Amino acid sequence: MGIFGRKTTDTPAAATAPAAVSPELAALTGEYTIDPSHSEIGFVARHAMVTNVKGYFQDFDGTLHLDGTDPSKSTATIDVKMESIETGSADRDGHLKSSDFFKIDEFPTMTFRSTKAEALGGDDYRITGELSILGVTKPLSIDLEFNGSAKDPFGNERVGFEGKAEILRSEWGLTWNAALETGGVLVSDKIKLTFDISAIKKA
Repeated sequence: MGIFGRKTTDTPAAATAPAAVSPELAALTGEYTIDPSHSEIGFVARHAMVTNVKGYFQDFDGTLHLDGTDPSKSTATIDVKMESIETGSADRDGHLKSSDFFKIDEFPTMTFRSTKAEALGGDDYRITGELSILGVTKPLSIDLEFNGSAKDPFGNERVGFEGKAEILRSEWGLTWNAALETGGVLVSDKIKLTFDISAIKKA
């Protein structure tokens, strides 16, 4: 059973009576702050048609509202500082920050605001919302796996999630590319997004 899971029975009453929720799951309901020092928001792009370039953002913050009895009431917000992009190459990072890509002087922040949450069974969930890049807002669905909850040595109640999603960057106006002599293009349109989130429950 996952964080938002419900116990059901095969009796007719289960179809009409509210499903029972374990106290452990219900106790996770609350407001959480994403801990950026123990979380990562990353991406993977195909480069020159033959290899993957991986990167991540070093500066972001966000909040979660988790409902342990009704997952549809859970929400998430994330704000990412685009100047914090890191791919392991200073030249490439500079290009990504430029007017060819993220135009960070004009659009310093990428945001996600959830509009819907669903329990898919077990520890799997899906959160759908609006992703804004370059002033363009489009829907995005993120598939999440609940990794568990724990109290850390400092007394913080934590929950963890791993997530993944895919976007076509051209839909957000990220259209720069270069043709290869052998055919194809330098940077893939499809980008894979990855999320490794640790969040702390507010007192």
